[in-house]
Amino acid sequence: MNHLVILLPVLNEALGLRWVLERIPYDKLSERGYTTSVLVVDGNSTDGSPEVANEWGINVFTQDEAGKGHAIRQGFDQALAMGADVMVMLDADGTYAPSEMVGLIDRLDRLDVVVGDRLGGDIEEGAMTRLNFVGNHMLTWLATALFGTTTLDLCSGYWAMKASAVRQMQLNSQSFELEAEMFASLVHHAVPFDFVPIKYSVRLGDAKLGSTADGWAILRKLVTRRIFPLPAA
Repeated sequence: MNHLVILLPVLNEALGLRWVLERIPYDKLSERGYTTSVLVVDGNSTDGSPEVANEWGINVFTQDEAGKGHAIRQGFDQALAMGADVMVMLDADGTYAPSEMVGLIDRLDRLDVVVGDRLGGDIEEGAMTRLNFVGNHMLTWLATALFGTTTLDLCSGYWAMKASAVRQMQLNSQSFELEAEMFASLVHHAVPFDFVPIKYSVRLGDAKLGSTADGWAILRKLVTRRIFPLPAA
């Protein structure tokens, strides 16, 4: 059996976390030869998110610095220490359907990384503001132009990855620019990746991603990684 570790970054997502944990397709993953562990990376939540994870017997790892980028990078390290062969990361806010990870993982027989494509999939009404919709398309187009490699959804938070691909990623992102840096790292290291259309739903709870400030941070990260492929030591 291969070991799959599902990474769920959490900051006050008790409602969404419960929704996600109820829908992880353990049986289908087992049919495909995976033993599955779930790792919640908690950013010091105050709404009972860790307690929800504990109810399900889920491993909770408290990040030592704030930000989604820190959460995922520390989650990667922890998952590798747990002996993960494959990792799936998704947001624990109800926007991504856990059942769709099966379709992403199935493509790993030919690829090292598979990303859920919201922009080419089914975006539920109200799931993305008009500004975020336009911003996502612009950033995706700019990333493709800058790196000469097509990305269909730069800012998607739904990824399935072989552990060997994660080991090649060199990242220092602190916040929501993480996925852009992951894309840049894949391109620089010639890691095979592709996209699968997915559904994107209205989140449960309050939004944490800003519009303009986070968009500029993502663009800066793209330009920085285009000029300097590796993070500063």
